[in-house]
Amino acid sequence: MKDKHFKSGFVALIGRPNVGKSTLLNRLVGQKVAIMSDKAQTTRNRIQAVYTDNESQIVFLDTPGIHKPKHALGEFMLKTAYSSLQGVDCVLVLVNASEKIGPGDRFVIDRIRNSEVPVFLLINKIDLVTPDELLPIIQSYTEEYDFDEIYPISATEGNNVDNMLAGIKNILPEGPQYYPTDQISDHPEYFIVSEFIREKILHLTREEIPHSVAVQVDRMKRNEDDKVEIDATIIVERSSQKGIIIGKGGAMIKKIGSMARRDIEQLLGNKVYLNLWVKVQKDWRSRQAQLQDLGYKPDDY
Repeated sequence: MKDKHFKSGFVALIGRPNVGKSTLLNRLVGQKVAIMSDKAQTTRNRIQAVYTDNESQIVFLDTPGIHKPKHALGEFMLKTAYSSLQGVDCVLVLVNASEKIGPGDRFVIDRIRNSEVPVFLLINKIDLVTPDELLPIIQSYTEEYDFDEIYPISATEGNNVDNMLAGIKNILPEGPQYYPTDQISDHPEYFIVSEFIREKILHLTREEIPHSVAVQVDRMKRNEDDKVEIDATIIVERSSQKGIIIGKGGAMIKKIGSMARRDIEQLLGNKVYLNLWVKVQKDWRSRQAQLQDLGYKPDDY
């Protein structure tokens, strides 16, 4: 039963690349909506995830990691991160407990210095440090900024995440339920499916295929056997990368498809038939027209 003093609001999640924003987001909504990789700058679009319980609804905006852009795609990612700070009720700054505060963290903190809403510091990956190591880490961040709340957490293990949620609820205003109770993301299924495929490429090809890969879902259709047929194109910048993704005798692309299909079936609740193709588009990350074709549109925000 919904609380008569129901609270709702929007919360931005920012941090430098690879601090665990997507891992935390997936834990919060109880299902995978954002892809995870140990490569920096995995998230490209602003992922909107929705947490709902009987007393509140929190819409989380997971942003691309804040970094210095090297091409048009990087500039899009940075604009997306900054735009997510507009019109929110709270900002969560996520940092890594297992690394000392550095220029990247200070750069992120500088972005929120003039924030007019509460700013919480989330010190993630506390499962990788001892309690004695944690206190100096907290002190180093409080010297940089007067955070409204500080929560040491582990997005992987779930430590202290409930307390952090309670802290967010405390500062949210009373408001409407924006999304249905069972909705966990505002992104269309096409987008999440393409992200799942891209995640497997990042995981399986490691350093051979960095961030010069994109995935476009061309078609999703339910057939007469109630199986979802999906056609998707993997886009790379060089012919050598195409060869790596296809692999010897098609072994790599078959493995990518098999692993991605499991996640997609869990998302859709249906059996999936996944067709993958690979296409070379030279320097696509530096061309605005191609970026827009692939769904990277800064003007949307």
